[in-house]
Amino acid sequence: MRTEQQMWQLILGYAEKNDKIRVVTLEGSRTNVNIPKDDFQDYDITFLVTDMEAFTRDDAWLSVFGNRIMMQKPEDMELFPAEEPGFSYLMLFDDDIKIDLTLLPVERLEEYLTWDKLVRVLLDKDGRIQNPPVPTDEDYRLRKPTERMVDDCCNEFWNVTTYVVKGLCRHEILFAIDHMHEIMRKELLRMMGYWVGTEHGFTFSVGKNSKFLDHYVPAAWWQRLMQTYRMDSYEHMWEALLTCMALFRDVSKQVTQRLDYAYPPYDAAISAYVERHKPESLCQS
Repeated sequence: MRTEQQMWQLILGYAEKNDKIRVVTLEGSRTNVNIPKDDFQDYDITFLVTDMEAFTRDDAWLSVFGNRIMMQKPEDMELFPAEEPGFSYLMLFDDDIKIDLTLLPVERLEEYLTWDKLVRVLLDKDGRIQNPPVPTDEDYRLRKPTERMVDDCCNEFWNVTTYVVKGLCRHEILFAIDHMHEIMRKELLRMMGYWVGTEHGFTFSVGKNSKFLDHYVPAAWWQRLMQTYRMDSYEHMWEALLTCMALFRDVSKQVTQRLDYAYPPYDAAISAYVERHKPESLCQS
């Protein structure tokens, strides 16, 4: 694998020689001092250029970065069209280096600098950026929720619980799995994030997809969370659902107590609903 120094020499060397590239920035985890470095970190690079079409009409220029084993161009896809402006190349090379390279018209520089605070300017040929941004992850940090936010989280969790039950009772397991994983669990993770903030302060991030959550929550909670991911049968789905409900209840009660908020009223009625519909084999659970 090429070293970080080699990659900077390659990326910036190319940009310095190409007159159409006026500004180069780095984004993402490599700008975040709170993220441990490892070999899987992408090089999230943006080239702000004077002529987009000079780059997008032919991919041959990308070979300067190495031998690609995979590339995706989101803005050039029909099935998964990108929503962001610009044109992107998500590239994996044969030495496991990954570069996510985005092209933007240089005229959009001022707008671009407002999109994300995890940005470091690597090259500014024309001195366009008077006050280079200092990368910060403050937009991704835990935020103290309002009482309404906690209520909304609980409302969504307990409301969607009934959809999971409906899917299981109808023997539509994929429907149940989807609602459990895509909605209920997201609200559980949100509430666990609120708890982490009340325990450790709302001054840091638990990472994309809550990937550092296990560093901050009790081991018993983490074990119960992992148990909710076993969804490969109706029996396991029911067990996962009940575990998810119990864990959400424990976490949200602590959150509301610590923040001096009212515990939302949805739990009792929906728990009774679940109790009425769960299989007899689980009635002793």
